[in-house]
Amino acid sequence: MTPLALILILILIALWKLDFIATLLNLKASSPELPAEFSDVFDKKKYEESQQYMQANSKFDIVSSIFNLFVLLTFWLCNGFVWLEGVVSVFGFGYILSGLAYLGLLFLGNLLLTMPFDIYSTFILEKRFGFNKTTSATFVSDQLKSLLITALLGGPIIALLLWIFNSVDNAWLWAWAAVTVFSLLLTYLAPTYIMPLFNKFTPLEDGALKTEIEAMSAKCEFPLTELFVIDGSKRSTKANAFFTGFGKQKKIALYDTLIKEQSIPELVAVLAHEIGHFKCRHILQRIVLSVVQMAVIFYLIGIFTSPDSAVSQVVYEAFGFTDSAPIYVGFALFGIVFQPVSFLISLAMNRWSRKHEFEADNYAKEHQGTPEHLISALKKLSAQNLSNLTPHPLVVFLEYSHPPVLQRINALRS
Repeated sequence: MTPLALILILILIALWKLDFIATLLNLKASSPELPAEFSDVFDKKKYEESQQYMQANSKFDIVSSIFNLFVLLTFWLCNGFVWLEGVVSVFGFGYILSGLAYLGLLFLGNLLLTMPFDIYSTFILEKRFGFNKTTSATFVSDQLKSLLITALLGGPIIALLLWIFNSVDNAWLWAWAAVTVFSLLLTYLAPTYIMPLFNKFTPLEDGALKTEIEAMSAKCEFPLTELFVIDGSKRSTKANAFFTGFGKQKKIALYDTLIKEQSIPELVAVLAHEIGHFKCRHILQRIVLSVVQMAVIFYLIGIFTSPDSAVSQVVYEAFGFTDSAPIYVGFALFGIVFQPVSFLISLAMNRWSRKHEFEADNYAKEHQGTPEHLISALKKLSAQNLSNLTPHPLVVFLEYSHPPVLQRINALRS
């Protein structure tokens, strides 16, 4: 137990403790009184059900977080990272194949350990509250497809990064460039080639809804090229909407569960909100920030994995390595060491995202000429998804990328 190891373990426990306290405060903040704003979409029974759903999810999150922390610390303190590197090196695969095997086994091990929680969440917790529509066959199919995509896309990019860091000067710069290009390309290709592997995208039929959406897009000067309906009801009764695409090729997708519950003016309001993200340049800002953040991360990885770096030697010793370890081990350990920084980044990103949501709401209000349609849509979504109407401020600060719906409604009316 080196000093760094002790510090890292204490930080990980402290982060878990903070999340645990926030969850307890969230449970305590649960109000038996339905906020008057939602009396038209929640009755007493549905409001009680939303609180039960929040409580069940909170307890589930506590159990799963305890399990995840226990597994990580046990594997770490039992020298699991050293043991796995020894197992992989025995086969003499070579540097890149050994790295893929090492990281792949860690990924598969985590997947298998967390799979029971995914199964419980999908088939017991979500089903208990009427959300789950996923069949066993769909669940298995989704898992296999995800694994295949991860292997086909993740494998080559990880192999490339391992080669770069082992063979090229200024490796962090080349790695950053490679991942940036890959990420942008994936953002462009995913809606066309990957997402249809999981959901069916059907062009929205001609009619009043399509006409109103096209009219709003024209009013906002939004370069809409395609309108789709997604069979979200295949997996859940929860609703959503989003748009994708670069340049002048913009595609909007509406979940069939959203169309079923919302009126045409409400759906147009949701659409205007999504357009607001585009027109306010939120998407571009997030892409730029992500690229910059990736540069910083790869610069730190470069220091972290350098055999001449005193930092890397101290970190390797904290995880049980008496000598320097291969670069692929550094990749795995960096993810753990970076967690405190990642936590702080997530706080800033969530705060920024909440600001963007208010701005997109305001854009929708201005271009639709009234806030009432978006307010009505948000309230219906809250009822449909059994949202927590009274979250504790600490939970909002730590976890929420969207403001609580009551804050959004009050802002729309202000």
